[in-house]
Amino acid sequence: MVSADPGVRAAPPDGPAQWHRVLTLLAAVSLFIGTRSVWTQAATHQLVLAGVISVCYASILVTGVLALTVRRTRSLARLDLVVLATAVTLALCAWALNHGGGDEAILTTQAARELVAGHPVYEQPWPWLFHAKGVALTPTMDGGYDFTYGYPPLAPLLTAPLLWLGHGGAPATAAATLALVAGAVVLWRLLPVPWRSAATMVCLGFGFLPMYARQGYPAIVALALLLPVVVRWPRLGARGRLGAAGIARAACLGAACAAQQLPWFVTPFLLAGIYAVRRGELGGRAAALVVLRIVGTAVLTWLLINVYFVVSEPGRWLRGIALPLTQGAVLHGQGLVGVSLYFTRGSDRLDWYGRASVLLAAALLAVFVLFVRRLGPAATVLPWCAFYLATRSQDGYYLMMTPLWLAAAVTAPLPEFAHAWQPRPRPFTGPRRRTALAVAAVAVITPALVSAALAATGAPPLRMDVTAARQTPAGTLSRLTLRITNTGGTALTPHYMLSAGQGMSRYWSLMRGPATVPAHGTATVELWAPSGAVRVPAKPGTRLRLRAFTADPQTLSTEDVRRAELGLSPPPGRSGARP
Repeated sequence: MVSADPGVRAAPPDGPAQWHRVLTLLAAVSLFIGTRSVWTQAATHQLVLAGVISVCYASILVTGVLALTVRRTRSLARLDLVVLATAVTLALCAWALNHGGGDEAILTTQAARELVAGHPVYEQPWPWLFHAKGVALTPTMDGGYDFTYGYPPLAPLLTAPLLWLGHGGAPATAAATLALVAGAVVLWRLLPVPWRSAATMVCLGFGFLPMYARQGYPAIVALALLLPVVVRWPRLGARGRLGAAGIARAACLGAACAAQQLPWFVTPFLLAGIYAVRRGELGGRAAALVVLRIVGTAVLTWLLINVYFVVSEPGRWLRGIALPLTQGAVLHGQGLVGVSLYFTRGSDRLDWYGRASVLLAAALLAVFVLFVRRLGPAATVLPWCAFYLATRSQDGYYLMMTPLWLAAAVTAPLPEFAHAWQPRPRPFTGPRRRTALAVAAVAVITPALVSAALAATGAPPLRMDVTAARQTPAGTLSRLTLRITNTGGTALTPHYMLSAGQGMSRYWSLMRGPATVPAHGTATVELWAPSGAVRVPAKPGTRLRLRAFTADPQTLSTEDVRRAELGLSPPPGRSGARP
């Protein structure tokens, strides 16, 4: 027998697991991110808030010590509550200092004001909202901008009672921040005790979700409503009964779909997974009845939230909530569109990005159904993969829903799907079933990949050459003269912008020359800078790109422009002469 080391004492029988200690510690550490900038801002003119934030610093430090030293699981669970309270306090302090919001917030607040006044909400342009400094515009391929509200109506309904908070986007940012805090508390409460600090970390730590809430994103409201739906979602309708809790969760699903469009993409995966699990437990007919009750409750909730708009402005409402799918916004994001935006000179097949995204979403759902026993836990991650191929593939579409990933990882593990039903037609049975299933999976995904390849390998249809540039006395550009050559077989109506770095800028106005360049034709156009003049960044290494978008068909043509071509002096630290 090997004797125990007398210097090592056995852990108490009710002592917490080491990974639980580490998780609590990581949650506390995540609260440091972004806190310094908030404290610095508060210390200049909001000393009370600066004091509160300093107390939060102390709370983080003490929690870090205690998380590694407490001896009882119950004590560590109480520390998890302290971490949550600290995170909520920091989120509210950050909102109190930065609540103006961005374009999403001011649009949602204006929609709430119009709603309270009894005016139409959808298809109503509000261009004056975007005159404020720092408010982003969404350019569209047809040379315009989107000045209208394009989301389902729940966020304005929740914002309306908060309009007393003031002008700008403050009411919408308050609604989103309160929704995020409520969602974090709900997720914290629903998760098993050792995992609760993970809820604090992904919802309120790291700073990114509170930042989106302070920007007033309706997707944050949708996220908060989806959280109770996703926790233990494979057990929804177990034994063929929903119960009060199941009905409430189905209602939350409908409300989430009435807040923003992102839940529309995850809902089919959840419903397909619930059907598969229930069919494996109860049979096809009973499983279908469970899913129908969930869908019925969700649809009824969705209709109750939308009923006023369905009655008062049906056509505008329908087009408004579909706007993100139909507006034709310019390319943006970190997905595959970066090939056409940054690595090549454009593409004459941009429409295929949208088709690739739709095809991939459908293919992923089909693959999910075929392999639900393996892919079931990934139901909250798979839908967002489709956005990687979309024309708008910004990271917000992924990271704003990451708390759902955690909820599913903790409460919907693989064993929950061990007996789920998987469709197996005759070609997918027999000794070669694995080969047949692999071929089927590749076959359904291939059209999306082919479409994406078509979009990324397209050629720019326009060639642009700067022939003249006019500067103002302040050293900014006011006019550009371009020679445009259409190399394609279709007449195009381009809209021009000069961008620096990765972002989009405002369109330049056409002063002289034809609006449409004929097929295989050449035209000379003179453009006027937005607001009369544009300052070109002087930072060394800044890439200047002249872009031309067309809406029908959707194309992008890009030309790199040197400062010398614009008549500008080289940036500081650079010699204008070439070796």
